[in-house]
Amino acid sequence: MSFIQATDYPVFVGSKSLTDLHAWLEEKNNQYDKLFILVDELTNENCLPKLISTISLLDDVPVIEIPSGEENKNIEVCMSVWRMLSELEAGRNSLLINLGGGVIGDLGGFVASTFMRGIDYVNIPTTLLAQVDASVGGKVGVDLDYLKNQVGAFVNPVAVVVEPVFLRTLTKKQFLSGFAEVIKYGLTLDEKLWKNIKHIKLSSEELTPIIKRSIEIKNEIVLADPYEKGIRKTLNFGHTIGHALESFYLNKEKSIPLLHGEAVAAGMICECYLSYKLAGLSHYQLDKIVNYILSLYKRVRFSQRDFNSLLELMKHDKKNINGAINFTLLAEIGKAEINHEVEEQLIIDSLEYYVNRTQI
Repeated sequence: MSFIQATDYPVFVGSKSLTDLHAWLEEKNNQYDKLFILVDELTNENCLPKLISTISLLDDVPVIEIPSGEENKNIEVCMSVWRMLSELEAGRNSLLINLGGGVIGDLGGFVASTFMRGIDYVNIPTTLLAQVDASVGGKVGVDLDYLKNQVGAFVNPVAVVVEPVFLRTLTKKQFLSGFAEVIKYGLTLDEKLWKNIKHIKLSSEELTPIIKRSIEIKNEIVLADPYEKGIRKTLNFGHTIGHALESFYLNKEKSIPLLHGEAVAAGMICECYLSYKLAGLSHYQLDKIVNYILSLYKRVRFSQRDFNSLLELMKHDKKNINGAINFTLLAEIGKAEINHEVEEQLIIDSLEYYVNRTQI
């Protein structure tokens, strides 16, 4: 068993993690009167059969399906799940098992934490993004219109199960989206991890120790700062601009959806530039980081005429203090600094830097 103890719940990691969940469910058998599984159409087809074939207790458990995609992480979809739970006679002693990526985990956790004033939930993340980041830490919630994660709470799962075999169902695009968060961990908190990831092949088997290390980093930070009052803000590197880009694309008609990690990768490039200007990051390390990210990720398309719209979106960021746009920046690779207030012109300069670096 590969086991990490989070705040008040276990995280099972590795090829035996579903077997560990089976044992855990048998141990808790008398605690829950009913079990439910939340999926989207992708995990229903690609992941649910593996889960049920491994855990016989789940053979006849009701399955609730919602549509995939960030655009469905909203209160209307929550209402449909609440209604379904009510129709299926879920009670306060029921358990919701979230099988899917970040949207399933965020929305499912929010549904569970509010249904009948709170029922327990388990996260089984099936994307790299969810495995290394979203499934651990107790953040649950939904988007408000096109603004990311504006409604939510901190409510921990009762268990998290990370089975790398599910990563085989991902496209390269989805895989890279999750890998952006691994890059973030290395850049902000673990220089050794940063060095290691540049030499690995992007396969689920080789990534298992990288996934485990990423979860350990996330868990250490959450244990030290569960409600994001201090050091947990370190994990927001790349996300101030990244979330603005994500929201910009969500609100953009007829655009190809921008995945979270694609937005964060672009955000990290911009915020590395700000780090060079404000936090002491060397030009050598700036180039090294930017060249590596650009070797993996395609350009996120926006132009000078979009800069003011992106700035307005950044003003809605939950980390802002007294109306000032707030950033986590790098002093050097492996060392981050929180609570940098950055002037709007310099943010525009960082967006210009990104556009110039990614021009073909």
